[in-house]
Amino acid sequence: MKLRCVIVDDEPLASEGLMKYVEVVDYLSLVGVAENPLELNKILDNQSIDLLFLDIQMPHMTGLDFLKIRQNLPMVILTTAYPNYALEGFQFDVVDYLLKPITFNRFFKATNKAKDLYFLKNQALQNSPQNSEPDYLFIKCESKYEKILVDEILFVQALQNYVIIHTLRGKFMTLLPLKTVEEYLDPSQFLRVHKSYLVAIAKIERIEPTELSIQNQLIPISRNLRERVLEVVVKNRLLAK
Repeated sequence: MKLRCVIVDDEPLASEGLMKYVEVVDYLSLVGVAENPLELNKILDNQSIDLLFLDIQMPHMTGLDFLKIRQNLPMVILTTAYPNYALEGFQFDVVDYLLKPITFNRFFKATNKAKDLYFLKNQALQNSPQNSEPDYLFIKCESKYEKILVDEILFVQALQNYVIIHTLRGKFMTLLPLKTVEEYLDPSQFLRVHKSYLVAIAKIERIEPTELSIQNQLIPISRNLRERVLEVVVKNRLLAK
């Protein structure tokens, strides 16, 4: 498995540094270098790309502007000399944020995270729906991979750059954005009830005005998601006169 990468940076020295790093990482394959988002747009229209190293400050259009405009992007690692962009960058569910000058150790850590994300996303393609084996996924917990049965998941909680998967047999923490877990799980079985919480619909025991209960744990419901929660969870199963 190799992740097909594109480097996007208007500074030749910065691009060359990243190219050297990519060359020595065995699971990365460089397929293109662009000086601005307009060149990147052409590459994405013509090639299958898994990972972008995207600079933020560039002429004509910033990297963040491109993230707002372009849909269905591959994984993104932001690169910049300005630390104040970090918070805004993570709002786009980027894999990581590298501050220039970029050391190889920091680069390697970020690409390892991207590799783990790629592994998780592609499990859905490898698991046949006809397989009688219970659905499951693997997550990386520190130095080991944990198998999680989907039927055992109670809810998933986001905590900065991590998620905690609460299951019938315990809690498991991994370095992933909540959106990635949400994309993998069946939307008919799991529901986002808050920006930081994804719950198993069948495991919900009680719904109150601002929270719900699963296994005696209280989970907040966002005000703007409450009607959606009631519609999905209660509407078709509500006994009434």
